[in-house]
Amino acid sequence: MSEDLSTADLSDENEGRAQVLRLQLRDLGGRRAFSGPIRTVRCHEDNSKVKAMLATPGNGAVLVVDGGGSLNCALVGDLIAQSAVDQGWAGVIVNGAVRDAAVLATLDLGVKALGTMPLRSVRRDLGESDGVVAFGGVIFTPGDQLFADADGVVVLPA
Repeated sequence: MSEDLSTADLSDENEGRAQVLRLQLRDLGGRRAFSGPIRTVRCHEDNSKVKAMLATPGNGAVLVVDGGGSLNCALVGDLIAQSAVDQGWAGVIVNGAVRDAAVLATLDLGVKALGTMPLRSVRRDLGESDGVVAFGGVIFTPGDQLFADADGVVVLPA
């Protein structure tokens, strides 16, 4: 995402077309502004699909994780986030919790989440990948473009 292009400007310039996330997320990654095509995972307190997805080439994409807003356990931690960096992902948006916040802040990865939780998730290989997910007033469709910065998250159709 260009430093001179903000989500506020994108929202203004694409009024009626842009979807704006109406959810307050914490900035937890080392990259505060990021953008890319959307990929998705829907899961509930099981990060198996998140780990698997972020271990594949990201090619500058942003993974949107719909964890149902649960703060009972973390869906992304330092090892999974490092894998995302190694695989070329631009960022991760988590409707849920993450952990290892001190390490996440040092990684060249955008991470926005509801909050933190030290407990790890279970792994039962449950969840769905690359389907449409919705939360915070936004419908996240794989392939649409996501833009994130300190002001929030904006999604534009592909």
